[in-house]
Amino acid sequence: MPTKKLDFKTGQYVVYPTQGVGKLLRVEEQTIGGQKIKMMVIDFERNHMTLRVPLDRAELSGLRPLTSTKKMDEAIASAKGRAGTKRMIWARRAAQYEENINSGDPMRLAEVVRDLQRRSATDTMTFSARQLYLRALERMAQEFAVLHKMDLESASDKIEDILGVPKEIDLNAVDEDDEIDEDSPDDDGDDDD
Repeated sequence: MPTKKLDFKTGQYVVYPTQGVGKLLRVEEQTIGGQKIKMMVIDFERNHMTLRVPLDRAELSGLRPLTSTKKMDEAIASAKGRAGTKRMIWARRAAQYEENINSGDPMRLAEVVRDLQRRSATDTMTFSARQLYLRALERMAQEFAVLHKMDLESASDKIEDILGVPKEIDLNAVDEDDEIDEDSPDDDGDDDD
């Protein structure tokens, strides 16, 4: 099956399905098994990884340019919808979510975010559901961050704000009114010497 050549430029951000957003550093020629092969060298700074993808296998590997801002907005809008059906057992659903995350497709990532996000501050998540949610959100945020020229944390926060995901309750936070002033005298009036 012939594959069409994708037109990538050095310095361009690209999406590799199983790794997320990376930057195309260069195209180099390597000799492998006596054959000269052109390889795309992609840096995934967040993962501290460099990946080499044969140029003629780029499309087959799922490598793609960043999505458009419009398509990203559509994906986020779809993540605002009602959660999908939860009739299958968790192991099967988790495998399906994992497949969606590794697809690198913004709409499929949005499905995972939509199904696993907390709808209220009292909602709880299992550890595995939370990990899947955070991975899907991060993958969406990576692309969103590059499209909107912001850092990853701000992009994640922005997506969750758009979706209306309630903020985590910080159990370690102390109200200023609740703080005890150790230098103040006891309130009982007598002096304990």
